[in-house]
Amino acid sequence: QVQLVESGGGLVQAGGSLRLSCAASGSTFSIGYMGWNRQAPGKQRELVATIGRRGTTNYADSVKGRFTISRDNAKNTVYLQMNNLKPEDTAVYYCRVDENTSIYWGQGTQVTVSS
Repeated sequence: QVQLVESGGGLVQAGGSLRLSCAASGSTFSIGYMGWNRQAPGKQRELVATIGRRGTTNYADSVKGRFTISRDNAKNTVYLQMNNLKPEDTAVYYCRVDENTSIYWGQGTQVTVSS
């Protein structure tokens, strides 16, 4: 079992920045991909970014050039630096961790961007 604790959401004006963190604990030895998804009201959950254990990254087109995903394997933590935030980035952001054949999700953290 892997437990995930997210932090860093909040309210910010358009053009501002936020940094999300997600710390994994428990059975972390076989953690592979880590990433972030988000879900806006009335919409499906969508991929934001992923990062492999060796640092290979993947981003949704809507966040490329504005968001940066990173990880600290020693701390089993993944980060999402979000710059130049837009109102359409408003959503609940969920951390996702793949461990062996299992997928774990964080509890979600609200990000609200005002115009």
